[in-house]
Amino acid sequence: MKSVDQHLADLLRLATPLRPFDMHLLDAHDATLAQDIFSTVNLPPWDNSAMDGYGVQSDDLRNASEADPVELIVDGDIAAGSSHLIQVVKGHAVRIMTGAPIPPGCDSIVPVEWTDGGIETVSITRAPVLGQHIRYKGSDIVSGTLILEQGVRLHSAQIGIAAAVGLDRLPTHPHPRVVVLSTGDELVEPGLLLSPGQIYESNSWMLAGAVREAGGLAFRVATVSDDHVRFMQALEDQLVRADLVVTTGGVSKGAYDTVKEVLQRLGTVQFETVAMQPGKPQGFGTIGPDDTPIVTLPGNPVSAYVSFEIFVRPMIRRMLGLKEIYRPIVRASVRSPVSSPIGKRSFVRGVIEVVDGRYVVTPVDGQGSHMLGALARANALIVVPEDIDHVAIDDSVAVMMLGEA
Repeated sequence: MKSVDQHLADLLRLATPLRPFDMHLLDAHDATLAQDIFSTVNLPPWDNSAMDGYGVQSDDLRNASEADPVELIVDGDIAAGSSHLIQVVKGHAVRIMTGAPIPPGCDSIVPVEWTDGGIETVSITRAPVLGQHIRYKGSDIVSGTLILEQGVRLHSAQIGIAAAVGLDRLPTHPHPRVVVLSTGDELVEPGLLLSPGQIYESNSWMLAGAVREAGGLAFRVATVSDDHVRFMQALEDQLVRADLVVTTGGVSKGAYDTVKEVLQRLGTVQFETVAMQPGKPQGFGTIGPDDTPIVTLPGNPVSAYVSFEIFVRPMIRRMLGLKEIYRPIVRASVRSPVSSPIGKRSFVRGVIEVVDGRYVVTPVDGQGSHMLGALARANALIVVPEDIDHVAIDDSVAVMMLGEA
């Protein structure tokens, strides 16, 4: 059997970052930055007030106190965005708003809370420190500073800093368009009535959600029957919008494994047995005039999900241009024994938590490859190496964290 690591390496060779282009800021949200970005402006662009209050000369207020307040003449107001600046002279002050430019002669801002709020004159009860509550030009960012590194995922804070330095577009790797398709005559769309021998199709819904969580754009195709012509037609119809195709079902050794039979004829997809549990039957290759990557996953729901996490998620994140493409791995103490077949890497569904400052993980009941109930309770995969057949209580194990990342 083929090793998990070798199969992953083969799949990652098919996944290259998508060609970048400039996106408007909101469109770029959650995409990946394709190049370093340097600021062409200072932030703040000029000295400004950090408080609503009064612009003063600090020497005038050296002896100000609650018992002996100092009174200054107020010469006018300066609002945020104002271009008319009133010079502050000895014995005088100006009312100033948060974000307003610092006027000539002003060396400190007195918060309005330290005053009587006067308009023509103001009584001040505390002495400010020189430079107090002034945001100085370039104190946040100096022009020429690297503000965003290539490969960063663009979330709200990154979008904010881009806008703050005047950018309305960013060069980004777009979200990979991932087509998800399930096959099987026994499958029925949720919401319809079941006939004897039928089950509701869940894999494509689950995997489409996993595509979104990985950062891709998911295009779910309605269930396709075990008919060679219909399957091929459905596949061809989707290639125009696909950067990656993921199928589930029809890749084992049964008499009606449509996906395997059809794609083998194309000569560009190979099917292999991977030394893992669950998820042994796997396939991959390219299809269509643009050599679109395709990954074929097993039909059992848990096998499909685990295979996606191990193989497809890293592909999507590499296509996004991300530096970190793998789920985080931690060490944890296992709370109940785990068995695993020698020669296969097992991915055991579990619940991980922090107890007394350390990770502990509990395998969930129901490890069958069809048991979605147990999968829905899990938030981690316990990874048991190929050369280990038993993990005892309190043994340290590697655990892949599922969830946001």
